[in-house]
Amino acid sequence: MIYFDSAATTFQKPPEVSAAVKEAMATMSSPGRGGYRSAMLAADTAFACRSELVELYHLESPEQVVFTMNATHALNIAIKSLVPPGGRAVISGYEHNAVTRPLAALGAKVDVASGSLFHPEQVADAFDRLIVPGVDAVICNHVSNVFGFVQPVEEVAALCRTRGVPLIVDASQSAGILTLDLPALGAAFIAMPGHKGLYGPQGTGVLLCGSQAPVRPLMEGGTGSLSIQQEMPDFLPDRLEAGTHNVPGIAGLLEGVRFIRRVGADKICYHERLLARQTALGLSALPGIRVYARPDLAHQAGVLSFTAEGHDVEQIASALGQQEIAVRAGLHCAPSAHRQAGTLESGTVRVSFSHWNTMGEVEQFLDAMRRILQ
Repeated sequence: MIYFDSAATTFQKPPEVSAAVKEAMATMSSPGRGGYRSAMLAADTAFACRSELVELYHLESPEQVVFTMNATHALNIAIKSLVPPGGRAVISGYEHNAVTRPLAALGAKVDVASGSLFHPEQVADAFDRLIVPGVDAVICNHVSNVFGFVQPVEEVAALCRTRGVPLIVDASQSAGILTLDLPALGAAFIAMPGHKGLYGPQGTGVLLCGSQAPVRPLMEGGTGSLSIQQEMPDFLPDRLEAGTHNVPGIAGLLEGVRFIRRVGADKICYHERLLARQTALGLSALPGIRVYARPDLAHQAGVLSFTAEGHDVEQIASALGQQEIAVRAGLHCAPSAHRQAGTLESGTVRVSFSHWNTMGEVEQFLDAMRRILQ
């Protein structure tokens, strides 16, 4: 199978990841629940994973790393820590439902910083106009999950710092590919999945907490600490980590992050962009295809979308699937992004890459597209 759906989940993982999951299942119990060997191994693994993420994102302390089930879980914690019911938020026009649905559930007043696709200066200008007194939080994804659009997170962070408004960054499509410096940004939170660019298992996610970020538990329960009191501990990460940890997942995530640090996020990003550029060029040469990318792929990561005149995007994806090529079609849980790009009615076919994909796979994909269009 040719797997071009890494924006959903990276299917191909470093071999160390699955080995670590299997080893954890055989040797580890729960961290913080005992002083015996299997509990201590679990605690050491969790701490090692936090420490690797500290290095990757330039954090001050491992306690700033909170394990979650996925990025959606992390974003819900972050949003509900900052935005009260009926509060006010400013978001980009390219946000995922993991941002917009929690805000809708809160009944929040939401202002959208709209900007044309691959024009970060327009997005930054829109945020500049909308970040005003009374805003509870600003939320911006680093990379659009539909179009691969790299948004001006650094510029938005500077506006937030100047105006004293907390920032939440959704790094679902950039974690492991584009790095961020949390202290330099001054962001309150950065949310990310473990199962995409960090090459961890499904069911893993991370919330990075700024040193001054106010945190509100999404759930209450056991933490292995301060068991006598009936309120959640007031310190991280325990305050946000109720219940038993996904230790096998954390063990796999640890090896995924180690892989990223060993290979280098910049090299992975460069490889994915080369694949995206070759794919965009090849698709653009086919009749009736519209590729959502600039010719130089400026401000774009290794994710791109396209449509084909006269062809339903779901049918294209199904036809590719019958040829053992995995892509995703539709709205990609991000109707706001499609609204910005004018593809809300049709949706798009999305092609997304990872470290493991090759130029040969791109050529096979393009050959398959030629057959489908004919």
